[in-house]
Amino acid sequence: MSSVLRHPLAAVAATTGLTLPWIYLWATGSAESLPTLWVVAISGIAVLGASFLLAWGAETAEKDVPRAFAIAVLAVLAVAPEYAVDALYAWTAGANVGTPRGAEAANLAVANMTGANRILIGLGWSGIALFTIYRAQSASDPAVESRSGLLANVVHLDRDISTEITFLLAATAYAFLVPLRDGIGILDTVVLVGIYLLYIAVIVRGDVEEHEQQVGVPAYFHRYPRGGRVAVVLTLFVYSGAMIYTAVHPFAHGLELLGTELGIPAFFMIQWIAPLASESPELIVVAYLVNKARSTAGFNALISSKLNQWTLLIGTLAVVYSIAAGEVGHLPFDFKQSAEIWITAAQSFFALAVLVNFTISAREAVALLVLFVSQVAIEFLLIRDLVSLPFGIGTIEVLLGYTVVYLVLGTVLFVARRDGLRELLDRTAHTAQDAFGSGQTQAERAD
Repeated sequence: MSSVLRHPLAAVAATTGLTLPWIYLWATGSAESLPTLWVVAISGIAVLGASFLLAWGAETAEKDVPRAFAIAVLAVLAVAPEYAVDALYAWTAGANVGTPRGAEAANLAVANMTGANRILIGLGWSGIALFTIYRAQSASDPAVESRSGLLANVVHLDRDISTEITFLLAATAYAFLVPLRDGIGILDTVVLVGIYLLYIAVIVRGDVEEHEQQVGVPAYFHRYPRGGRVAVVLTLFVYSGAMIYTAVHPFAHGLELLGTELGIPAFFMIQWIAPLASESPELIVVAYLVNKARSTAGFNALISSKLNQWTLLIGTLAVVYSIAAGEVGHLPFDFKQSAEIWITAAQSFFALAVLVNFTISAREAVALLVLFVSQVAIEFLLIRDLVSLPFGIGTIEVLLGYTVVYLVLGTVLFVARRDGLRELLDRTAHTAQDAFGSGQTQAERAD
């Protein structure tokens, strides 16, 4: 009996079992009759189980496709709930053009998008870096280097992630221009989606690397013949993706209702609590990878997630809005949402400056975390009229002030690490040349 319980398929069965209560509620439509807390708990557990299935699918896929591509697929599926939530607001805005409801929904679409992106860096990148360093104290992790000094330990990133960082830097630079027009339009779709498609075209042409030695469930599936592995990967991806898609909406909505009961403003809930719920699958997946001492794969997944959110998520809003409106149009937003986009782009700029030398220290992770948490906390206190700032400073001024701080810190780091930036761009250029059949291969350059 004990050997059966230790079998990898037993782990798959147990994890799948976490999703079954939600399947019953979803199939029977009985979730609406349950108390909000129960819906949040059952749907949240389903998201947890689906996240592990998703991670196992991605690790199994690494044997047959380029690792970067497997992680990109993982990232897209993990943030699919965020796409769905944002698309709902964009559709509502397009279906109610010229009405107060349409204007509110358009602003909520932008707020939800910027909140999700800032959570991914402010909590995701920083939290996983700190967890990786903490985890290395009890389990060996070759990616973590101990250094003397306060919060000086660093996590080394795989230099092959240079392609993702470069494309993310390009998308970040473009994002600063988005608020300068009359909304998010088809031009933004063409540019941002084009950046992502070019990125996929580069990484999908890469070689299948010698995959890391796996343990547990992925190691078991790696012993399957190739056809069996493909079937397993597709099944895990489709099933977990369906679970995440159907469960995250009630989970996020339930959290919003619980927050409202506690007196938290609805707009604040849409920007921060709902994205926190929809981002939970990928954060769980990355924490799982780090716990297996696969911090490199974990950070790759986080960076890839940020790239597809910062390109596909923004770029598709105009498409959804235009379809709902019945004509090509721009998703409009007010000046506060312009400030939200600028601070989100500035945070990304600073975070990329941190990673440009392929390391992130505990000190830098804390800086990302403190800047993010302090800005959200100040905004919440201002919204609730719990504090007042001098000189009539309000939420918009706070957003613009933090934008300047991020830009200054990022610029200082990029200047100090300009050699790392040159190496980053050079590696990306060679990767693109190899992918499209021009230039020397990496092996030839090594010779």
